[in-house]
Order: sequence, then C-alpha cells, then structure tokens
Amino acid sequence: MGVVLVALSLLPASACHFAFTTGLPSYTERYRDYAAAEPCPAHSTAEKWEDCLRTVPLTVESTEVEKQKRGGYTAFLHGAPLGDEEVGFGDPGPLLERLRPGDRVTATVWRGDVVVIGKDGVRQSSSDEPRDDAQMVAAVSTLAGLLSALALGFGAVAVARGHRPGRWRSFGKPLLGTVVITCFAVGFLALGFGLPWWVVPIVAVSVVAYAAWLFHRRRTRREQPAR
Repeated sequence: MGVVLVALSLLPASACHFAFTTGLPSYTERYRDYAAAEPCPAHSTAEKWEDCLRTVPLTVESTEVEKQKRGGYTAFLHGAPLGDEEVGFGDPGPLLERLRPGDRVTATVWRGDVVVIGKDGVRQSSSDEPRDDAQMVAAVSTLAGLLSALALGFGAVAVARGHRPGRWRSFGKPLLGTVVITCFAVGFLALGFGLPWWVVPIVAVSVVAYAAWLFHRRRTRREQPAR
C-alpha cells in the first residue's frame, strides 16, 4: 500500500509542476495578449489567424443546447475566413439558445478562434475566449501539489513501518478535507477580490500546514493519557 501511494503521488506532482512552470504562465500571457488586442484595420484582408480582433458575419448552421449531448453547448457556424466552425460555450444563454439555422450572427475572431458572438444587441462569450481567472487554475494546481504531498507522506510512513498507512481516520481524512476546501475557498476569494494568482498557493499551503500542525497536536494530546 505504501509503495502504491508513493507511486501515485508522482501523478499530481507532475501535474502541479507542469501547471506552475508552463500552464499558468501561458494562460496568463494569453489573456494579457487578448486584453491588449486591438480591432483589425478596417480595409485589411481577413486571414485565418490574426493577432487583432476581427468582426465577421457568420451564418448559423445548427446548434446544440443540451448538455448531455456530445458537444454540450455548441454552435455550428459558417462563413469567411473561418469556413465551417464549431464553437463551444459554457452556457446555453443568453444568445445560443435563441439561435436558429440560417440566423446571421456577428462573430469576434482572435487568433483563429471565435471568442464572442452577437445578434440584435445580445452577446455571448465562447469557451475559447481568454479569461482573467488564473486564480482558479492556481487553486487546482495547488490542490494537485498538496494531494501529492499527502500521498507521499502517508506512503513513505507505510513503507518505513511495513504496514498500511496509520492515523488516516484521525489525521489523514480531516487533512484531506481541509486541503480540498482550502484550495477552492482561497481560489474563489482571490478571484472575487482580484488578487494575483500567486497569492493562492502561498495562502493555501500556509493554511494547510497550520491545520496539519493542529491535527497532529490534537492527536498527540489524545494519545498521551493512554501511555
């Protein structure tokens, strides 16, 4: 059991390392580029991939607004310079659920992706639109790192003692709950208050470390009278 936990700890550790070294920097850089992008020159030739924001008219071929379907919330659009385009959305509204085949929409295209569609003054962002929510990405990445540390710690103890990981019910289980709740709570708070993403791992790890110390001290006090 201990060897299995140690081996399994490598998976979230790898995910955490990739997220903080590659994923998050790329994610935040993409949003900054999008926020700084300007409209394409009015008389320039439309290209498939452009670093500016181009507004183009597209025709709706069909839509999917039932989450259980293959594509979730999806619009199938057609028009130059994209050709046939499948655009995903996080929600059916406010515009997607109103669209019918043959409708004309105004699409904002950036780097080959439809990021926003609009019709009759109603606009909806697509799933491809860069978002300023790196705090939640950091929260999930921090969660992966802490889960890796938890698995590695219990696995190493089990290997050293030659039996199943001890103290799971009194120490590991509450600590696991604390890790999950803390990471998401700190992520949501950082997002809501507009704090930088790097605040999330600093605060979350500090809170979890303090909680681990409290759980350990409480367990030690409970065991002392029995000695």
